[in-house]
Amino acid sequence: MTHRLEDVIALFDGLFVPRFNTRLVRGGNEPLYLPADTACPHHRVIFARGFYASALHEISHWCIAGERRRQLEDYGYWYLPDGRDAEQQRRFEAAEVAPQALEMLFSHACGLRFHVSVDNLGGDVEVDREAFAARVTARAARYEREGLPARAAAFHAALQGFYRQGLSIERAVASGLDRLAQAEPADSHACLPS
Repeated sequence: MTHRLEDVIALFDGLFVPRFNTRLVRGGNEPLYLPADTACPHHRVIFARGFYASALHEISHWCIAGERRRQLEDYGYWYLPDGRDAEQQRRFEAAEVAPQALEMLFSHACGLRFHVSVDNLGGDVEVDREAFAARVTARAARYEREGLPARAAAFHAALQGFYRQGLSIERAVASGLDRLAQAEPADSHACLPS
C-alpha cells in the first residue's frame, strides 16, 4: 500500500477546508499550527519534513483542539524540545496521550504501523517508553469504546474508506463528511469563510 502525502492532504483538505477553513501543509523541520491571519486566509496544520506520520500526529492535535485553541498559534500550548527534566517530561506525556491515541487509530486505519514518541532523546531523565505506550493504547481503546471526537471520527472514516475500502478520494471525503454531519449537526465550532 502506498502512502502518498498528496492523498492525506487531499483527504484532510476535502474534509476541513469548506467547514473549518483549515488546510494541511507540508512544512520544514518543525511542525506548527498557525491560525489564519492577514498574510494567509486559511488556518494551517503544518507537519514536519514531509513525514506521513508527522501529518497524522499534527492532525490528531488539531482534531482535539477546541475553537478557542484553534485561534492561537500552536493552540497556545508550551513545547520544550529534547532535554526536558522529569516534571517537564511528565507534563509532556500527559498532554500527548490523547493525540497519540488518535494518531494510533489513524495509522491503523490506513494500514501503517504506529510508534509512540516520548520525544526526549537528549534528556537526562529516564523515560518509561513501555508505560507511556500502554497509556496511549488504553486511551485508543477508550476512544474506540466511547467514540472519537467529531473531526477525528470524520478523518478516521475518510482514511478507512480510502485505504481499507478502496474508495476514491472524493468518495472517502464524502464518507468522512457524512460522519461529521452525524456527529455535529449544528456545529458551533465551525469556521465558515465569509
